[in-house]
Amino acid sequence: MPEKENMIIGKNPVREALKSKQPIDVIYINNASGLGEIIKLAKEKNIVIKTVNEQKLSQMAENGVHQGVIAFGACADYVTVEDLLEISRKKGTKPFLIICDEIEDPHNLGAIIRTAETAGADGVIIPKRRSAMLTPTVYKTSAGAVNWLPVARVSNLSATIDKLKKENIWIYGTDMNGSLYTETNFDGAVALVIGSEGFGMSRLIKEKCDFLVKLPMLGKITSLNASVAGGIFMYEVVRQRMQMEIR
Repeated sequence: MPEKENMIIGKNPVREALKSKQPIDVIYINNASGLGEIIKLAKEKNIVIKTVNEQKLSQMAENGVHQGVIAFGACADYVTVEDLLEISRKKGTKPFLIICDEIEDPHNLGAIIRTAETAGADGVIIPKRRSAMLTPTVYKTSAGAVNWLPVARVSNLSATIDKLKKENIWIYGTDMNGSLYTETNFDGAVALVIGSEGFGMSRLIKEKCDFLVKLPMLGKITSLNASVAGGIFMYEVVRQRMQMEIR
């Protein structure tokens, strides 16, 4: 359930939000009449639309007058993958991207964005489905890093990875069956995939990876928090790139 504090309720407020530059994450609708313009505007902006029943909308609105539609705003605008690639072109550096595969905990997503920004990544890519969105919790957990690090939201993560490969970017998946991260070469163009908190990367995304990398697990616990693990991998990329500059 998205967060209440960025909820927009009712036909006119949602319509005006769509007409303005206010970033919108997702729109929930039922089968009420008079929503055609809202649906059209949402599709033009490539915003996720979810159809739910009257009971669900009333529950979300806490029995407020929703008129068949509720929208949830984002704490920042999303960009395109092309925008992310342009960043490295302008800097004259090799691309360094973070791909979040079904990271559904907003605290984890916020922490990943915060670490990615401090590690000098060009941006973060998230899927439209089965992912946390840019909510106020993500903003707070990122310590405001969403103001500085762009996030692209894509319909098809698999197709996006294919596109990155055509740009000569290597895809590194984080998986316990991979090679040790310290024995992996990250000195090229890098897109680092961080899998979900409970299940890791999805099967299809895992198959798309050029390399699989892992952390040594020496204790009784066999997994790490997604944002903690992601931070270790990100800074290994930083370490190797800094060594290349010294040479």
